[in-house]
Amino acid sequence: MQTDKRLKYHDLVEELRDKILSGHIRPGEKLPSENELAAAHAISRQTVRKALQILENEGFVYAEHGRGTFCSDRTGVHKSSHNIAVVTTYLSDYIFPRVIQGIDQVLTEKGYSILLKNTRNSRAMEAKIIEELLQKDIDGLIIEPSKSQIYCKHLNLYAMLDKYQIPYVFIQGCYSHMEKKPQILLDDRKGGFLITEYLISLGHRDIVGIFKADDMQGQERHKGYIQALQQAGIAYDPDKVIWYHTEDRKSHPYEQIRRMAKKREKLFFDAVVAYNDEVAISVIQALEAENLSCPKDVSVTGYDNSYLAASCKVPLTTIAHPQEKLGSMAAKLLLSLMEKEEVGQTKIIIEPELVIRDSCQ
Repeated sequence: MQTDKRLKYHDLVEELRDKILSGHIRPGEKLPSENELAAAHAISRQTVRKALQILENEGFVYAEHGRGTFCSDRTGVHKSSHNIAVVTTYLSDYIFPRVIQGIDQVLTEKGYSILLKNTRNSRAMEAKIIEELLQKDIDGLIIEPSKSQIYCKHLNLYAMLDKYQIPYVFIQGCYSHMEKKPQILLDDRKGGFLITEYLISLGHRDIVGIFKADDMQGQERHKGYIQALQQAGIAYDPDKVIWYHTEDRKSHPYEQIRRMAKKREKLFFDAVVAYNDEVAISVIQALEAENLSCPKDVSVTGYDNSYLAASCKVPLTTIAHPQEKLGSMAAKLLLSLMEKEEVGQTKIIIEPELVIRDSCQ
């Protein structure tokens, strides 16, 4: 019975906290009475009081004798903690450890500690993490948005960060409707152009492109791919473009390349521009499954110059991603914002560079 009561007041705390953080309950607004909350949730007034006491201790509500319970104005309640939150889509693989290393080096020198979180490129997880961070004392936030090409439905949480005067910097992408917010990006359109242009310079004309549909980087690299084709007078063929999403990233590019390789007489291709190095390796494996080799039969390029690019059995031609540099630049920009320094440029675009190896001929 005690467990049930504890769960019930915990659920009420979570519900009211979420409504406050999302803006559904505004500062100064009166909450429903204890009787109303008890009736609505089928719990006792004692359980309601426990929930309200927790919220009051956390600073979300305040009680006025004889009047009721009201939503607090939490603007300015965050205390300096020397904690910085860093939220990325993934943590322990691919390029992310080196990005985080660049952030950590700058912040550690300034005496800050890092609170690491990852969303697994889930919008729901991103919203949940920001809600959690709004309950903590953090001095700033560096965040890689999840599925940055899709409209963000939790803008209210970013508005709360603004209201609490917690500065934040986007890395590797930014929601289109927040494009004026501080951000550090690689020029992915130019990167897509450079890698496609290089293949064209080798004599390739039938170039398949593989791009991620749900993030900004994929869309921009696709635009660069189109630009290079058009500049060379090569017609854009949508049948030679493979789009995939976060959920099918490990299977769809591989399966589609195998399908296209089987029909190569009808849909000829001699090169592949892959969204990143992971996809490029998957492409090479798919070609091998159809008795084709890279680069003898098909040239393949990656993107990001991750550790995979150099260690692949066919070292990849790719676009360099300044992983540690991007992280350190984001940390320095955030520090400037936290210290309220004059910042001339808050949208910083890093120039891409072509890295030529053995995967093209």
